[in-house]
Amino acid sequence: MRHERSMLDSGARFVAGMDEVGRGALAGPVSVGVVVVDLTTGAFPEGLTDSKMLTPAAREAMLPAVREWGLAWAVGHAGPAEIDAHGIVVALRLAGRRALAQVRRSLGPVDAVLLDGKHDWLTRPTVDLFEAFDLDPEDDLGALPDPAVRTLVKADLQCASVAAASVLAKCERDGLMTGLARQYPAYGWDGNKGYGAAVHVEALKAHGPTPQHRRSWRLPEQDGA
Repeated sequence: MRHERSMLDSGARFVAGMDEVGRGALAGPVSVGVVVVDLTTGAFPEGLTDSKMLTPAAREAMLPAVREWGLAWAVGHAGPAEIDAHGIVVALRLAGRRALAQVRRSLGPVDAVLLDGKHDWLTRPTVDLFEAFDLDPEDDLGALPDPAVRTLVKADLQCASVAAASVLAKCERDGLMTGLARQYPAYGWDGNKGYGAAVHVEALKAHGPTPQHRRSWRLPEQDGA
């Protein structure tokens, strides 16, 4: 927790690790996990790392320890219709701020966020070119303020809170896609989770997109369309 500790030592009361899953999928939501820590948070669970480095069984086994370790945790989502209407970056922001709104109900405002990658997609732009401000979540504490954001490449491998957030987001989104697979069995979402695997691409060519597909994306065209 070296990076989280430096932010806490700089005056932040609560620091949230945040990570997203589903950005590159053809179908389903984009999901953002958040895990909050402070100076009282103990050692992170043994074996915790970026969710992509863990098997599905290992991720599921890690969930109870991750949920117990952080002060608060949540996963926010933005659906395909929102991705189509506003673009993936705004959808990421909406999902992340929805997750922050959930943890704020138990802790109050989060002061700082550690974000995986180089790009700060969480902070609202000064001028919202996508006119999506009205979608930003509010709760009983009022409008959600902008926390300080620190971006870090490979944060999911270096920061325990970000790794924990990635595990939570991956497990929850995978569960959602497995449930949707029962409604749309041809696309193989229980296995590919909405990404562009061969079975998914072939089903799109045969049957076309569903309401769960990101229709603004360049999807494989249906044969004969």
